Amino acid sequence: MSRAAEKKEHPLSMRLPEADIAIIDRAASLRGRSRTDFVREAAVRAAEEVLMENTPIRMTPGGFDAFMAALSGPAVPVPEIVELIQRPAPWEEAGSRK
Repeated sequence: MSRAAEKKEHPLSMRLPEADIAIIDRAASLRGRSRTDFVREAAVRAAEEVLMENTPIRMTPGGFDAFMAALSGPAVPVPEIVELIQRPAPWEEAGSRK
């Protein structure tokens, strides 16, 4: 088989309980996706998370020192976050129905 004619996709088959299929189909429908697309995306996302959890972060000794200094330094408030935290929740605002 020529290189241009080689398949780039590989089939994957799973046996799942009917209840699992129903949940997957419902979620896929809510996202406007096919079952295959939904499961593929979820599986790839989960695999990426596992790989990221187990990927070492490498840096130079100077980079590590700068990183530790940033972590050890005083916290700097972010004005937008401070404002958001101080803002009343919609159900706490005056004039809202209880």
